[in-house]
Amino acid sequence: MKLSKAFFKTLREVPNEAEIPSHILLLRAGMIKKTAAGIYSYMPMGRRTFRKIENIVREEMDAKGAQEICTSVLQPGELWEESGRWSAYGPEMWRVNDRNGRGFCLGPTAEEVFTDIIRNDITSYRQLPMMIYQITDKFRDEARPRFGMMRSRDFVMKDNYSFDRDEEGLDKSYMEMYDAYSKVFTRCGLTFRPVEADNGAIGGTGSHEFTALCEYGESEICYCEKCDLATTIEKAACVDAKADECEALPMEKVHTPGTKTIEEVANFLGVDEKQTLKAILLETYGDDDKVNGYVAAFLRGDRELNMTKLINALGVHEYAITMADEEKMSEICGCVGGFTGPVGLHDCTIVADSEVPGLKNLVAGACEEDHHIRNVNYDRDWKADIVVDIKNLQEGDPCPVCGAPIKHARGVEVGQIFKLGTKYSEPMGATYKDENQKDHPIVMGCYGIGISRTFQAIIDMPENHDDNGIIWPMSVAPYHVIITLMKPEDEVQAQVADRVYDELMAAGVEVILDDRKERPGVKFKDSELIGIPIRITVGRGAADGIIEYKMRREADKIELSVDEGIAKAIETVNAEKDGRHFFKK
Repeated sequence: MKLSKAFFKTLREVPNEAEIPSHILLLRAGMIKKTAAGIYSYMPMGRRTFRKIENIVREEMDAKGAQEICTSVLQPGELWEESGRWSAYGPEMWRVNDRNGRGFCLGPTAEEVFTDIIRNDITSYRQLPMMIYQITDKFRDEARPRFGMMRSRDFVMKDNYSFDRDEEGLDKSYMEMYDAYSKVFTRCGLTFRPVEADNGAIGGTGSHEFTALCEYGESEICYCEKCDLATTIEKAACVDAKADECEALPMEKVHTPGTKTIEEVANFLGVDEKQTLKAILLETYGDDDKVNGYVAAFLRGDRELNMTKLINALGVHEYAITMADEEKMSEICGCVGGFTGPVGLHDCTIVADSEVPGLKNLVAGACEEDHHIRNVNYDRDWKADIVVDIKNLQEGDPCPVCGAPIKHARGVEVGQIFKLGTKYSEPMGATYKDENQKDHPIVMGCYGIGISRTFQAIIDMPENHDDNGIIWPMSVAPYHVIITLMKPEDEVQAQVADRVYDELMAAGVEVILDDRKERPGVKFKDSELIGIPIRITVGRGAADGIIEYKMRREADKIELSVDEGIAKAIETVNAEKDGRHFFKK
């Protein structure tokens, strides 16, 4: 490809809507264009990288015996009714009706469709195990689309499903995908970590999330350097503080004017935040979008609420719970914003964190403006409807496995694997007959990779960008080599550039020739911005058969003969283009 003929435009200024490096650089490099909030179009160079990621995924899926199909993004609502998720999935699902009033959705995921395909074609144990996958668009009506493809409304995903006779077969399929995912993300040049994760709306009995580690990620993971513990913060179990053995003192109401936060009341009363009780007030919604109940969650004052744990404990959907309107809740439950405690609270579901019953003589809100109560004790003074771990595992907390201090890291979820079991096969009637002609539900697994997220997450790796632009790994770069022709009007330079271009192309190297009539500085800036791994500059030395050779991720550049430069580029590209060299590190 010659850049003078390419559909290609870079931006010098940072786009207003871009917030993180990867999003900024993709827009500036002209690899994507925004169509609407959370909706993007891929331009030619971006599309080339995107297809390379897809092909890496295909190669690793095919290597595990998975077979590719393609289903429609338009899915009939009755399939989702069968699984019980049509109403349960929530407002993120795009729902549409045809001219006859029949309900459809733009698929946010594909469990129902794949289960329907299998139940119609798999009848015998002899046909199992089976794995099928697709790479298609998915749609989720995000409330706050942001960060480019990290939180978008239209995205591309690879979803793979395994179908087995029993749990033993599922375990094997699950580990096959665990291995395949590790290879995919390694070949794409990601620094990642598989961590135990919550199953969320997909459901099932077990899950691992593959998190690309970077400081801009929305995901937060907890890990232990002493043992093998690695988990998302939503999933992480916590070690409760040791129960207090001191004597329970009499309750005492105290005047605490203007102390609405834990920090304020602790400072005012001269106590440690660990001796306070934090209240979080929430309200839940029914299918009619009306408030159907209130929740008061209590945990130690220095702790942070884990909303996923609370949602799981309450058995509600994520979209059906939010922070309460404190004035309305006060009228019904007796709470007072900033001064709510468990004593005297009524007509709401009270949830206590699992370590709270063991704590003694806490300071809690008095459910009265500008007042708190000292020496509040569980059992004697109040009881909860639910007692369960609802706190975050914070950095420095003891590891629940070995007790060593926990560490935190941020990252981007690029893939997740699930053990579905019979969550979909049982309600949808996907069964097989065993050797004795007895029917059994098919045991399923689900395995997703966010192709769009992976595309952007690659850039967010510290080693894959700098102040000048993107630094693509060879395996996913839109082109392997860019030839920067200094003076297109110079006949000798043009001939040398064409020779390098032709010989690299003949050797299977993907090369783009910057033959634009632009200033050298513009060409160099663009080559750095778009991140092509190898740059060959054809300039004044062309008359003497000399070119300049530079790797994008290295500061140094060297002068080589034309033959040496061509040979070096071919050797480097062949060694790195499939990404497998990363396994040697």
